[in-house]
Amino acid sequence: MTPRKLVVDTDILVEHVIHEGSLTAGGAPSILRKTLSLFFCYTTVFNVIEAFSLCRSEEEIEAVESSMHALKILGLNGKSGKRIGLARRSVRTVRDLDLLIAGLCLESKLPLLTGRPKRYVGLAGLRVVPSLAVKKWDTAEEILRAVR
Repeated sequence: MTPRKLVVDTDILVEHVIHEGSLTAGGAPSILRKTLSLFFCYTTVFNVIEAFSLCRSEEEIEAVESSMHALKILGLNGKSGKRIGLARRSVRTVRDLDLLIAGLCLESKLPLLTGRPKRYVGLAGLRVVPSLAVKKWDTAEEILRAVR
């Protein structure tokens, strides 16, 4: 069986950093940890930029760096630039950074795991997996059924 694949959004990375540093985590794994146990995970260079921009201490920087070791990072190229440019023509309500993330997901034909699915409304063809599905379900197949 081929491994299931998906792209992890910035909020999932941030939740993981906060969760791992929290004394009140209660023993449950972060959404990222659970996702990594079920999927082959990617993120985009734009998610990496956003995650590092949110860091306020050396410890947070180290935690984000550590998280990056578990993920493959998708980058921008001419082919994905075309996809993003065409998507931008039809959707003006999506934040530029989210549009770049979505464009890489579309080009890679991978769903996006996010706790912020409303940010990606209106992007035709983008498969969004709400992070609540990872909390609710135990298998990759069950989680992917939540894709809109």
